[in-house]
Amino acid sequence: MTIQVKVYTDFVCPYCFLAEAPLLAATKDKDVTIEWMPFELRPYPEETLKPEEDYLQRAWQESVRPLAQKMGVEIILPDVSPQPHTHLAHEGLLYSKKHNKEKEYTHRVFASFFQEGKDIGQINVLREIAEEIGLDGESFEKALVAREFSEAREECLRQAFEEMQITAVPTMFVGERVLKGLHPQPNIERALRGAIRDEKMEFCEGDECE
Repeated sequence: MTIQVKVYTDFVCPYCFLAEAPLLAATKDKDVTIEWMPFELRPYPEETLKPEEDYLQRAWQESVRPLAQKMGVEIILPDVSPQPHTHLAHEGLLYSKKHNKEKEYTHRVFASFFQEGKDIGQINVLREIAEEIGLDGESFEKALVAREFSEAREECLRQAFEEMQITAVPTMFVGERVLKGLHPQPNIERALRGAIRDEKMEFCEGDECE
């Protein structure tokens, strides 16, 4: 039975980037589908954070960098200032979903920002990413310029806030189980085993199962 994992994420959240590796390791060779969902910590026109200011500098020194080193993940604090809004990057995610490239797109957007320091708020940067993973760059750019996925993105955000009650990312739904924040691989594997048990119990309800 296939277990669905939904991951609410923002592309400028370092913990969301760090959450990718244990998730992929925990789900490798398992019957799992992963859906990456948009979430915006500071939607436009709210001001975004500046890497040179105390908040990000302190978070990087005290939390993000030590975690990344422990996990063996290369990460930098991008010097893009202020940090980009992510509505266009998320609309690109929805485009990539339509073309079955969301896993590749998600990874490359994260890597472009947190390993290469690129401004993922710019359409030309996002187009380069789209072309790298085999999407049609011209069609991708046209979709972002025309804001073809704006309404779909806003509906995803509405559901996240109003229906799912999400207030922070990463937030991961493993079947009906919720993991908030950055979790190690064993925690995700435990949630997967629980989700499988849940599915079996639902399937067996009213019948005899051993």
